[in-house]
Amino acid sequence: MADLFASEPSIDAGHRPLADRLRPKVLSEVIGQRQVLGPDAPLSVMLAAGALGSLVFWGPPGVGKTTIARLLAHETDLHFVQISAIFTGVPDLKKVFEAARIRRQNGQGTLLFVDEIHRFNKAQQDGFLPHMEDGTILLLGATTENPSFELNAAVLSRAQVLVLERLDLKDLELMAQRAEQELDKALPLDEPAREALLEMADGDGRALLNLIEQVAAWRIEGKLDRDALATRLMRRAAQYDKSGDAHYNLISALHKSVRGSDPDASLYWFARMLEGGEDPRYLARRITRMAVEDIGLADPQAQAVCLQSWETYERLGSPEGELALAQALVYIALAPKSNAAYNAYKGARRAAKQTGSHPPPKHILNAPTALMKDQGYGAGYAYDHDAEDGFSGANYFPDGMERADLYQPVERGFERDLKKRLEYFARLRAKRNT
Repeated sequence: MADLFASEPSIDAGHRPLADRLRPKVLSEVIGQRQVLGPDAPLSVMLAAGALGSLVFWGPPGVGKTTIARLLAHETDLHFVQISAIFTGVPDLKKVFEAARIRRQNGQGTLLFVDEIHRFNKAQQDGFLPHMEDGTILLLGATTENPSFELNAAVLSRAQVLVLERLDLKDLELMAQRAEQELDKALPLDEPAREALLEMADGDGRALLNLIEQVAAWRIEGKLDRDALATRLMRRAAQYDKSGDAHYNLISALHKSVRGSDPDASLYWFARMLEGGEDPRYLARRITRMAVEDIGLADPQAQAVCLQSWETYERLGSPEGELALAQALVYIALAPKSNAAYNAYKGARRAAKQTGSHPPPKHILNAPTALMKDQGYGAGYAYDHDAEDGFSGANYFPDGMERADLYQPVERGFERDLKKRLEYFARLRAKRNT
């Protein structure tokens, strides 16, 4: 563990990676993250008050989590210790805590930066608590996953979560200009190619600097255009974890785009998930769910369209079958929307929980034995087919339970007809029961 505390060996500046050479030396040099570093933002307020507390940085890769942590330690005269949850076990943590305890006895505090903190299990995360509480360490965790799901409630209650955002194109352009100053040369790109380079980084500052380092090393005359750049550089892979936060964010965006009757946005998020490597079968299942939840009986055909597209995908496989899913997606995005059946189902579940012990009324119970007939089973049952209009208007809810009006169809699509039927039977019921 000596490498945790030893100073880094000197490396000739010319051989240091560009990302390391451009690492900010003070917080004012950090690009982006104005929501946490601006004049009235949380970190600025904490530093001005001299009351920096334990923190969790939540954000995508390459947005400055490690850099800001280092600078906070420098601003507060705390000893900076960096570990990664991927490579650190319980014995290593004990050594870190013991070294921090000794430092504290000698009058020096410790800022412990834990990269990928979500990879520690519950017991390991709990191990930080006593050292946070007695001031041995000031914890600064970094995670790309949603802390609400990945970190213990006890840790979250003792640390403030700050969200770091992906860098926008203006931030990346500023970073590119700083890189050109450091390299003392302009990038050999025309304006469209330069914009394409920034887009390739996909909001990741470290990725951009690595791309710039590659471009700057090329020995070419003149300037490359967008097509020439594309042949020399591969676009950075999209940030997508099929089991992580991005997965749930994108499926939420897809579902809400369908609900909002926007086929273009729906196709975009569908394509984003496929490009990220999502299983098309998962998308087929969720698309069918959207038809059931958000279209329902406003267009009963929607569910069938989704199931047919799912079956088509199973027959064709990828990539041909994905077109069938895309067509189903367009269909349900443009279909009339109703969640009336969905709400009725949820209401029925709530009512069932509240009245779960009430038996059915005896008149709708079968009476196959004499004893059951003596108990009144089936007595007074009105056979609807024998009634006028094929409707008896009888009560089918438990005796003593107020009738529940659960299904409230909307004036859209096929449910407009269902609403007329519902109102018709309601009028007949009231007439028969008067």
